[in-house]
Amino acid sequence: MLRVEIDKVTYNHMMPPGSRAQGILLDVYNASRQPGPVKVSKHMILFQPGSGQVAINETFLVENPGKVTWVDPVNGTLHFYLPPAAKGQVEVNGTAPDGMPVPAPVDKTSRPDVYAAKFEIKPGETRFDVVYTVPYTEGADYQGKVVTKDENTYLIAPKGVTLDGAGLNDLGVEPSSQAHIFGLADTSYQIKLTGTPVVAPTAESGAGDQDNGPQIEQIMPRLYSKAVPIILLALGVLAAGFALLYRSKTAPGQETNERGRG
Repeated sequence: MLRVEIDKVTYNHMMPPGSRAQGILLDVYNASRQPGPVKVSKHMILFQPGSGQVAINETFLVENPGKVTWVDPVNGTLHFYLPPAAKGQVEVNGTAPDGMPVPAPVDKTSRPDVYAAKFEIKPGETRFDVVYTVPYTEGADYQGKVVTKDENTYLIAPKGVTLDGAGLNDLGVEPSSQAHIFGLADTSYQIKLTGTPVVAPTAESGAGDQDNGPQIEQIMPRLYSKAVPIILLALGVLAAGFALLYRSKTAPGQETNERGRG
């Protein structure tokens, strides 16, 4: 891996075995404290109720169509709502364009129940995964907020879970995972959840029911030590598959010719 740092931002270039060792071009950018044209193009909120709890995975796809990296180590680059019932226990991963998920530092803001993730937004598409759990009783009301200016916000219920609420646009079922998707135009929501997620069969449980599409996975997240252990379903596969399904047909080009170094 070739690493270059400019304006305190690191840029990586993977060099697999057999790659040429000379004439390597690495795209880098100037950095700014101003967001510029950065926007949240997709915001997906996945609800996974279990025994007395609901695990919530919020995925933000952030587009930077410009040629400058946005860095704000004081105020953070992504603000999100964390319900008081989560007791401040949250895990955030940031994925830079063509990068791997890495933990992002999180701090409280001056706004009640609003937290900030500190992760640079490079030109291209950056992904944030925000994971937390709250106590929940099946069929009871659950309220949430959206504090980012999203172009598109979606609420997602995995297979086996029914999601009801006012002001939602029913977009149907995603074919491969059978997750039910709802559009949200407002900045807050109140919903009811019933049922439990259906776990995809494993190879040991029987090969009779096979699906050509991606399956919902069981993934145990690493929350803080005081958090009650839970099982998150589809933390990666479902969100990624949905992003591919609903992303724009013509994504903005990633022009990366601001500054090059070999």
